[in-house]
Amino acid sequence: MSQFLAFDFGLARIGVAVGQSITGTATPLATLKAKDGIPDWQLIEKLIKEWQPERLLVGEPFNMDSSDQQITLRARKFANRLHGRFGLPFEMVDERLSSAAAREEIFEYGGYKKLKKTQIDSIAAALILESWFATNGTGS
Repeated sequence: MSQFLAFDFGLARIGVAVGQSITGTATPLATLKAKDGIPDWQLIEKLIKEWQPERLLVGEPFNMDSSDQQITLRARKFANRLHGRFGLPFEMVDERLSSAAAREEIFEYGGYKKLKKTQIDSIAAALILESWFATNGTGS
């Protein structure tokens, strides 16, 4: 069974989720605070040691017309830094609408009272990972 970590990159918060190839499902883990897109790298190192992922996935934010946003380049830079620090292979995953889908999922399970920004980011990371599994198949 292969494990994967997915990241929903943001300048203030970075959502993290873990998933297993055997089930093709993902679980939200945490939302890490970031300062201008820079996380506490020790927290990411702790997650990597704990989950020992085979690959890292980073959401790639595009505009609806597939053009880059300003944050698209920052997300790619974050992915390159992950690779440089931890030596794990990574892939960028189209994340259009993942945060909106996360908000919908939270709303289904408890309405606006349950709608916390920290949950949105980690659920968005889980949705990014599950979309990758759906595209790439499980057991990869």
